[in-house]
Amino acid sequence: TNQWFLPAVRGDIPPGCAAHGFVCDGTRILVFGGMVEYGRYSNDLYELQASRWLWKKVKPQAPSNGLPPCPRLGHSFSLYGNKCYLFGGLANESEDSNNNVPRYLNDFYELELQHGSGVVGWSIPVTKGVLPSPRESHTAIVYCRKDVGSPKMYIFGGMCGCRLNDLWELDIETMTWSRPETKGTVPLPRSLHTANVIGNKMYVFGGWVPQSAGGEISAPDGEWKCTGSFSYLNLDTTEWIGLISDCQEDKSNLLPGPRAGHCAVAVGTRLYIWSGRDGYRKAWNNQVCCKDLWYLDTERPLAPSQVQLIRATTNSFQLKWDEVPTVEGYLLQLHADSPVPPVAGIPGTGVPETSVLSSQGGCSLHQSPQSLPSVPYPEMKVDHPSQANNLVPNNVQAALSSSSKVEGKEKVAAPENKVTQETMKNHTDATGVKESNAPSVLPVCTSSAQTSANVGELHDLDKQSVNPDASVSSTVSSTQTMVTQQAVKTESSSTNGAVVKDETSLTTFNSKSEAAETAYVMPSTRASTGQTNDSHSSRAPQRAPAPAKTRDRRWYDVGIFKNNSAVVSQFYLLPEETLNINSKTEGADVPDYRLLKKQDLFPGTVYRFRVAAINGCGVGPFSKISEFKTCIPGFPGAPSTVKITKSVDCIHLSWEPPASPSGNILEYSAYLAIRSTQLQENPSQLVFMRIYCGLKTSCIVTAAQLSNAHVDYTSRPAIVFRISAKNERGYGPATQVRWLQDMKTSGSK
Repeated sequence: TNQWFLPAVRGDIPPGCAAHGFVCDGTRILVFGGMVEYGRYSNDLYELQASRWLWKKVKPQAPSNGLPPCPRLGHSFSLYGNKCYLFGGLANESEDSNNNVPRYLNDFYELELQHGSGVVGWSIPVTKGVLPSPRESHTAIVYCRKDVGSPKMYIFGGMCGCRLNDLWELDIETMTWSRPETKGTVPLPRSLHTANVIGNKMYVFGGWVPQSAGGEISAPDGEWKCTGSFSYLNLDTTEWIGLISDCQEDKSNLLPGPRAGHCAVAVGTRLYIWSGRDGYRKAWNNQVCCKDLWYLDTERPLAPSQVQLIRATTNSFQLKWDEVPTVEGYLLQLHADSPVPPVAGIPGTGVPETSVLSSQGGCSLHQSPQSLPSVPYPEMKVDHPSQANNLVPNNVQAALSSSSKVEGKEKVAAPENKVTQETMKNHTDATGVKESNAPSVLPVCTSSAQTSANVGELHDLDKQSVNPDASVSSTVSSTQTMVTQQAVKTESSSTNGAVVKDETSLTTFNSKSEAAETAYVMPSTRASTGQTNDSHSSRAPQRAPAPAKTRDRRWYDVGIFKNNSAVVSQFYLLPEETLNINSKTEGADVPDYRLLKKQDLFPGTVYRFRVAAINGCGVGPFSKISEFKTCIPGFPGAPSTVKITKSVDCIHLSWEPPASPSGNILEYSAYLAIRSTQLQENPSQLVFMRIYCGLKTSCIVTAAQLSNAHVDYTSRPAIVFRISAKNERGYGPATQVRWLQDMKTSGSK
């Protein structure tokens, strides 16, 4: 929601302190040391269980080969695995807190953690090589290269009478210190900066740096200033890359201002920067406390999960997919098995691509005409039709603005549930297209949260009906993998209890031909303030289409959605001239959405869907393909709002009845995927046993039936159910439910 809140903490609440050490291990936070008041430092260790907001003061065992860490501030405190690594800081030699005698430290400690909560104790590792010089207000990060499993800790900069910009490396396995040789321009000496690892890069931002005069660094007792400079170190090649220089002007306030003593945290591939203080002189009266929150998208987002079907009608789909963290929206596309004719006579307009300044290591910053890193931000303008909750935007401006000041948008997260519900027909496979990554710095607005309708959200289970101690999850959730379902073969009610083979196995597309015929759409994005007439523009690099299927395999935009759900009843048609251009060029612009006609979905038609996430760097790779079929008129729809309630010796399935255009519902059938030798030969071909047939919208699944259940591992372990309804025309599409199991439960089945 991008909304600050003050949690009601309890327990051993620590006193306020500055320049402490802080690590996050899952849902617990450890805080060590810091300055409690001027001249009085701490060596206390506190643990916060963030799931309960409970503070606890912990007392680690002292090291067997020395004293525990002395009180200090400005130290580094880094987590790797089940150990924290403490280095350096500043101590007070005087016992009188009013008489501060600073002593810079370069001692090194290891703190072993207990799983979940608590600590074991301190130890003083025996290290090799030359220790880094004493310092405080430095940074330390831990990085483990994927192809070389030796974790390394990197210490950069700090303060020891003067600022430092030296880089030190500790091999944690061999406990060996070294000074790696680096390439590129080393950042200026600094302290009170931040360093964070995302991927194989250490991003360094801000801090106190020398006030240069004539391009030369001042003497140790010279003037210092806060900086907004920004660099990263490629930890695989040890090459420094500058992203924002110290002298770069920012008259449009498109970048975080100079600051020191701020905090920075990486969430996925996004870097958040908060607060700090600013001042061009070290004098306290010239410093200003910052209250702004910024973030940097360092690369395009990952591919979302497959699109999942919640409900199908004769002319619409209710869809959802798993959320991708830290994204601004999603681009949803479809194509139909039957050819869709192009629309003649509609002019295709597009916004020209903006220039991109690429730096050496694969990163690039979007540049405005003034050569300032700008902020591509997708403005989500959405329609809210009176009869539907379809979040298809009329238009989305897609270009880079050098004049618009961007305000951050709130993002409402869909709640995570724990049983997947899918109306079948579906299946997998497509290849994502990877693009180069372009970091983009964005300010974040943290006012009140905006709430928007979450279309197609599955109903939460009544909590009173869930056994909290049950080892099996009993709420409704989404999953990445879906299984194909047409109507499950049912002869009559007399087949109750008989094994029924899934008539439609998972279809795996030929990935080579799929890639050759698929267009990948990448809209660049632009923020608009106060404008309502936005347009959507994108580039669609395509591979050579198959001659006979060019138009059949055309992907059409459904729209850009802010949330991870959509009701789809239409899609946008491309004009014929644009189709011709796209088939000949590698990067044609998609025309303005306002000028495009929309095509309604047809009954009884198979449509394929894919979705890609959007952040400040652009559109990421598309998900695997899902395939669904609109209902045939007259047949009943799929049952919805499936709930599972667990009791001691059975579970209770219930559902809501679907619409039935041709008379009343005559019966329901529920099926359970069971273990079978056929599954060993073809794991994607589920075998189902009917466990219920009747008029009620609920049934009991006994422990004996569950003991024969197949646990599907295509994504998270789950037991699979299917429920369908029958009217005088026959059975309609089934709803598939994946009842998530924990590993202990699924392993015992």
